[in-house]
Amino acid sequence: MRRRGKKGAQRTALYIAVAVFLAALVGFVLFETQGGPAKPVILYVNQGNGVVNGSNLGAMLSFASSHGFNTVFFQVYREGVLLFTGNDLSSFANQSHAQGLKIFFALYLTNSSQSVPSIFGLGEDGISLDMSTLSLAEQESLLSDLAPCHCQTAVTTTDMNSSLKPDLLILETYGVASQQYIRHGTIASVGVFATSSLSDYQSQFQYALSNSDGVMVFDYAGLQRSGY
Repeated sequence: MRRRGKKGAQRTALYIAVAVFLAALVGFVLFETQGGPAKPVILYVNQGNGVVNGSNLGAMLSFASSHGFNTVFFQVYREGVLLFTGNDLSSFANQSHAQGLKIFFALYLTNSSQSVPSIFGLGEDGISLDMSTLSLAEQESLLSDLAPCHCQTAVTTTDMNSSLKPDLLILETYGVASQQYIRHGTIASVGVFATSSLSDYQSQFQYALSNSDGVMVFDYAGLQRSGY
């Protein structure tokens, strides 16, 4: 009796070991076939096209999560003006995380007199710089100013050969004609204004996502108006 019990225990241990191995194998296969960790799927909120603030932030976040986005680039600074208080930004970050979304505070800078505002450590996952009109030297300087944030850095740029090295380099590859610049090592972009239909939008989106390290959609207001 004791001998049969020992064999039964050995078989049980073997079954458990096999199950653990198979589970690990399936997990590995899924990881490889799906390209590893989830790529950034970014919704850009441009305050110049449609204001999003405390009154309608929840609607935007629900839209983002229900449309497959996992990250929001939320414009908080435009042309030298900080649009929100620190308490506002902290609240926005908390609400984003409650929806399972990452949030980057996006800064739109248009001349050399503008500087990075003191908005670090408010719960943001990163800071994104939108500064294509500035010289390369000015852009490099502003990017270096993000060092104290201890968060991810991002740059959105119209320069398809940009030498900047943020954590996320987003090329503004709007329209089919710009697909030649889409490549791994960068994140591609889709502009709603550069699409002709829902199927065209979906095709551009999938191409960008499949052939780069993620995709950014510009922008929330445009998506709403288009009905996509």
